Amino acid sequence: MAVPKRNVNIVGKKVREARLARTPAVSQDDLSGKLAVRGVPIDRAGIAKIETGRRYVSDFEVKALAQVLKVKATWLLGMET
Repeated sequence: MAVPKRNVNIVGKKVREARLARTPAVSQDDLSGKLAVRGVPIDRAGIAKIETGRRYVSDFEVKALAQVLKVKATWLLGMET
């Protein structure tokens, strides 16, 4: 029997929400490029894994994601609405 993949982060859904809320929406590939400029290399597949909760997100990655997506890190972490 296969072991179900469990959610290993709490920011994934928020990353996707913030990415798609931008005008125009930011693609996973564009987000990856914007993070790379900041010295945080996460490829498109990594962004997809974050959004589906299958990849851990480190503290410096949360900070960079918040800056690029123009949201608060505390919002990404579900600490505020």
